[in-house]
Amino acid sequence: MPDDVLDALRAAVDAGTAGTAGADLVRPAGPGDAVAGVAPRYVATPGSPAEASALLRVAAARDLAVTVTGGGGKQDWGDPPRRLDLLLHTGRLTGVVEHAAGDLIVVVRAGTPLAELQAKLAPAGQQLALDAPLPPGAAATVGGVVATNTSGPRRMRYGTVRDLLIGVTMVRPDGTVARAGGKVVKNVAGYDLGKLLTGAYGTLGLVTECAFRLHPLPVARAFLRRRAGDAAEAGRLTAAVLAAQVAPSALEVDATPGGGVEVAVLLEGTPRGVGERADATRRLLGNAAVSDEPPEWWPAYPWRKGGVGLKLTAALSGVPALLAAATEADRRHGVPLAVRGSAGTGVLYGGLPATAPPDAVAAIVADLRAATAAVGGHTVVLTAPGPVRDRVDLWGPVGGFELMRRVKAQFDPDARFAPGRFVGGI
Repeated sequence: MPDDVLDALRAAVDAGTAGTAGADLVRPAGPGDAVAGVAPRYVATPGSPAEASALLRVAAARDLAVTVTGGGGKQDWGDPPRRLDLLLHTGRLTGVVEHAAGDLIVVVRAGTPLAELQAKLAPAGQQLALDAPLPPGAAATVGGVVATNTSGPRRMRYGTVRDLLIGVTMVRPDGTVARAGGKVVKNVAGYDLGKLLTGAYGTLGLVTECAFRLHPLPVARAFLRRRAGDAAEAGRLTAAVLAAQVAPSALEVDATPGGGVEVAVLLEGTPRGVGERADATRRLLGNAAVSDEPPEWWPAYPWRKGGVGLKLTAALSGVPALLAAATEADRRHGVPLAVRGSAGTGVLYGGLPATAPPDAVAAIVADLRAATAAVGGHTVVLTAPGPVRDRVDLWGPVGGFELMRRVKAQFDPDARFAPGRFVGGI
């Protein structure tokens, strides 16, 4: 049966591929294309900003709801889209556009796997200093990292995606191609556009290229590990490291149900400098184990696929209290709660099993929201099974919602881009 929408989408891609590939690059959706349980009608794989622009002009004209996917490892984060007609896959938007090694700058397409980018930068002795925790087997893409603002343990030293992103090319929901920032760290023209897109869960448009500032690869590194008996002792150990002049790249804690808390420190630099700081840190921690390799849990999230994933934030001084609150919530509600993350930045993650009763999860989330609010932070449910989503507000109280809503209306007045995925149904 003829499908004029499919034909129009294919014609948009044909215009940029000499009329040879539209049928391959735009197709009816299949069983594996659902986003958070919502199935699209069509899947398109643009290979350039121009192709993406043409596709989105068709989508605007046909009132198609659009969601973007890359590696797919975090498609179950956030709320399901209210509707979904066209799934844009970034699998052809890959590769390094420019690597200015002398300026420590790279311009890279959004569909590029982060691991592939790191491999291309390594021969020049450089890195994009981002860690991207993901479920086993998933591959983080540059665009996905920007969309979810993913930053792992080393955010303590190098900062987050917002700190490293200096330029962006995007296609707006109406098909307009927009660029902001540049390839110079001090170039701030339009820089806030990159900050708006970072962590917006793809609700403002399609990111096609990103410019990042880079850092040299460290010559040496050392991991120090010390198990603490409880949250209070872990707090004393992390406070000692923070107060000392050992310049850690990361300071992590891992609290397993009934297993106490492990403190881990990452030091990077020259062999001599790392050795001296490792000796000092070992004395601070009290004969910690030293290794060239990270703990087995580094930097993975503390939940399994299908489980409940939480993001918990706190002021640095409140991390021990938050760890203690997690232990108490575990005990009170009888559901094992694992907590892991950065004691050096106050960003922790919690994990609950997929089998946890929704009412118990809701009670734990309420307890943790009270605990994080008391130490200047928030609790967000990143991912959860359907019955838990039905019972819990994933985002909770969020400041600045009205401003977010106005920004969404400016970028996407018809609410067609990932509708409902973000805070408050944005």
